[in-house]
Amino acid sequence: MNETEIEKAASFLSQSRLGGPRTSLLPEELVPQTETEGYAIQAALHEILALAGYGNLVGHKIGCTTEVMQKFLNIDHPCAGEIFRSMVFLGEANIQLSRFHRIGVECEIAARLGQDMLGEKGPYTRESAAAAVGSLMGAIELVDDRYENYALLNAPTLIADDFFNAGVVLGAEEINWQELNLGAIDGVLYINNCEHSRGVGSDILGHPLEALAWLANHRAGLGRPLRAGTFVMLGSVVETVFFDSPAEVSVLLEGVGEARVKFV
Repeated sequence: MNETEIEKAASFLSQSRLGGPRTSLLPEELVPQTETEGYAIQAALHEILALAGYGNLVGHKIGCTTEVMQKFLNIDHPCAGEIFRSMVFLGEANIQLSRFHRIGVECEIAARLGQDMLGEKGPYTRESAAAAVGSLMGAIELVDDRYENYALLNAPTLIADDFFNAGVVLGAEEINWQELNLGAIDGVLYINNCEHSRGVGSDILGHPLEALAWLANHRAGLGRPLRAGTFVMLGSVVETVFFDSPAEVSVLLEGVGEARVKFV
């Protein structure tokens, strides 16, 4: 794709995020065919959203890090997106359903970085990625089904639009997490105070910090390394749950923390 096509595709995708109707299929000539093209459109889309008032980029998301989500979306590898400051809620949130096309939630661990991940010593591993983590948080990813039929979209197109991301709710930061066996912790999603679904940390690429290592290596390869102070959503341990009516949602990540959101 050339620069003009990338900008046109980004403009097309921005409409559903700026008050327009659900996104239909991109015109054939604007459909990204590779992940490289998808990430190029994503970068152009971020410029549009920043100018529209979304604020600075302050965090990252990793999609499709678990078998359940890979099966759900029929994609067999992780994908990355970014999160704007205006899309971040702390602790708990009250959110109007009318702000979204069709809101959904995921149960996640978020990692706040205590140092840059420049990749100067070679590819990151789970162990070396752990050294960069300043704190962990229980978190809810807010996702928006802003497509007429997402099943018809290829992976590069989903990448271009930040893989459904519509915001996050971050719980309190846990700085004494180092003794936790993150691969064994339970993550539970509650709806209206009743357990709906649960997963385990090892569902995320075998260990949650494998996801962080993947993203750090991906970003270093792009020449845009992860920076201290930003946070990373490491992936959902449960299948996405969508809502069409008011509900109260909470997640509990064993030893890490919790987060809450009320849809009204």
